[in-house]
Parts: sequence; C-alpha cells; structure tokens
Amino acid sequence: MANDAVAGNALRVAPAQPEATDDPVNGVLAAFTKDLITGVDDTLAAFLAAEVDSLTEIDAAMGGFAATARDAVLAGGKRVRPTFAYWGWRGVVGGDGPLPSVLPALAALELLHTFALVHDDVMDASDTRRGRPTAHRAAAARHRSAGHTGDPDRYGEAIAVLIGDLCMVWADRLMAHAAVPADRLLDVRRCYDQMRVETVAGQFLDVLGENDAANWSVDRALRVARYKTASYTVQRPLLFGACLAGVDADGPLIAAYTRYGLAVGEAFQLRDDLLGVYGDPATTGKPAGDDLRTGKPTALLMLARQLADPAQRHALDRAGSVTGAGEVARLADLVRETGATAQVERMISERVTDALAALDTAPIDETARTALTGLATAATARRS
Repeated sequence: MANDAVAGNALRVAPAQPEATDDPVNGVLAAFTKDLITGVDDTLAAFLAAEVDSLTEIDAAMGGFAATARDAVLAGGKRVRPTFAYWGWRGVVGGDGPLPSVLPALAALELLHTFALVHDDVMDASDTRRGRPTAHRAAAARHRSAGHTGDPDRYGEAIAVLIGDLCMVWADRLMAHAAVPADRLLDVRRCYDQMRVETVAGQFLDVLGENDAANWSVDRALRVARYKTASYTVQRPLLFGACLAGVDADGPLIAAYTRYGLAVGEAFQLRDDLLGVYGDPATTGKPAGDDLRTGKPTALLMLARQLADPAQRHALDRAGSVTGAGEVARLADLVRETGATAQVERMISERVTDALAALDTAPIDETARTALTGLATAATARRS
C-alpha cells in the first residue's frame, strides 16, 4: 500500500495555477493531482514489489519476467485513467474523502491500462511505446542476445501476451485491497467488468477495421473511438469513481458523467488520430505516420476519403502501402488538403463543448468541476 501520510495528504489543497509546462495535460495534472499521482505510483510500486518477490520464489526466470511486467507498469505515463476515476469519486465525496481507502482501486486502472497497451502493441506490430522498445520487441531482443533457440519474434510476442495477462490479474488483486464496503465493491466490480468488455469490443473493431478497410466508415471509426478509447479512458473511469463513492446508478450525476466521459473520450481518440499522422515522435514516443503506413481506418482517414476528389481518393488508396518518409509526408499533406484535418479539429472542439455543458448542471463538488473542466480541454489539446 502507499504510504498513508502521502496518500492522506493528497489533494487537500485548493486548485493551483498549472505549473509551467509544454504539455497541457501535464500542466493540469501538476496543478490538481500531483499528490494523487504520487499516491498511485507508490501504491503500484509497493504492490508490485511484493508480487515480483512472490513470483521469484517460483523460479529465478519467473522473477525476471515479473520484473519486466512491473517495469512496463512503472515506465511512465500520465495516469489519466486513475485521474478521471479520482475526480469521479471526488465530485461526490468532496475534499474530505478518505483517499487511502480507494487508492488501490484507482491504481488498479493503471494495471488494466498496461494490459491493453502491451496487447495493442503486439496486434499493431508497434516498435516503440513512450520512446522505448515495446514489450514484444524488447523480449525478442533479449532472446537474440541470450542465444536462445527458436524464433525470437514469436517468443517476444508470447512474452508480451503473458505480460498483459499478468497485469490483468494484478489489477483484480490490487482492486480487492480497496477499503470500501463489500456491497459497494461489488458495484465497482460491475462497472470495472463493463469497462473491460467494452475495451475488448473496441479492440476487436479496431483489428477488424484494419482488415476490412474497404467496408469501413466514419461512423464505424467513431464507434471504435467510443469503445476502445472513450469507455476505458474517461467515461468508465469516471463512473468507476462514482461507484467507489456509492452513487445511485440511476441518478443525475451518472447521466452527467456518462455524457461528459463519452464526449471527452471520443475527442481524446480523435486527437490521437491526428497525432498518429502529424505528431512529433520526440514528444509522442511513437513514429509519425504509422497509421498511414498501415492504412489504419481512423476517423481522420475515413473523412479524408469521404471529402477527397477522385484524384485525391486514388492517391489515398496508397495508404497501407507507403513506406518511405517522403511518401508518408506527402500522404499526410494530402489528408490535410482534403479538409479532413480541419474537420477532425472541429469535431474535437464540438465534443469538448458538449462535455463542458454536461458539467454545468452536474451536482458535483466545485473543485471537481473545475478540474474536470480543465482536463476536458487538456486531454484533447495534448501533443503526446
């Protein structure tokens, strides 16, 4: 568990002005949730240390594997999901809520996130994540350096699948440490399970779209955004936090959180679509243009096809077959020329506006309202 003194003092101060930063998400998180993130990280570190020690007793190699999984969890990230869950909870309980009682549940969302990232990287054959080799690439490299027999890439993928599986189990185990009434924890688990189901649904649609792009559409791309990203990034974490606070599932707060979470979550994914084409690799930690190289049917690419003239559409048909940096850059310029990039920016703005309207009448703590207002903008205006 996190140090109680650290956790107990978390977020007992009034909202501060964001610290100077190049990243608007980090600016808001630094202003509102610095101690929360410390508490989540401390909780994860203490829990994972015990888990790695336990698995090391099985076999020294197992300990090394568990340490790799631990490092994947602790390797950075903005802790967006625990943050939204916290404000979902804080919106109900106010500033005097006992944070240590719910920290394990909040931290468990980061384990779920690692599970999703590691498996997603395998499915997408991604080389880097957060500026480092992805789990399957790193495992393959260790296989080669050790001189093992067999296919190193196949080995790396198998290890990454197991890392993701272990993180999913760890999330369940850590959540059980939350000090909330048993009947309430059961409601929390129902919300958490729905989040996991929707994440799998979104991931399936994402994989299907990459293999059936000819039959894809803007609507289906937005459906992927809704279930793959909006559900488990913003909407369900908010509802998860409300469940931790014991909110009535049919109350007006749930309706407001649902509307806000869907709008911000979709905008978050639409920003990802733009970053996947135009982002700076030094900031995003991933190569620019990967979506164009694979022909991934994002809302951005689907809109470009929809808005393109015949000549532009013919050129866009090359998405998925371009390789060189120059070709990718020319295709990115073409997407912009169709007006799709500007249209996605408008869609992001519309969703943020809708999210803020949902907060206007939500019966929540004013500090939470302020934080969620800032996060709606920051999470969708980010550069990584």
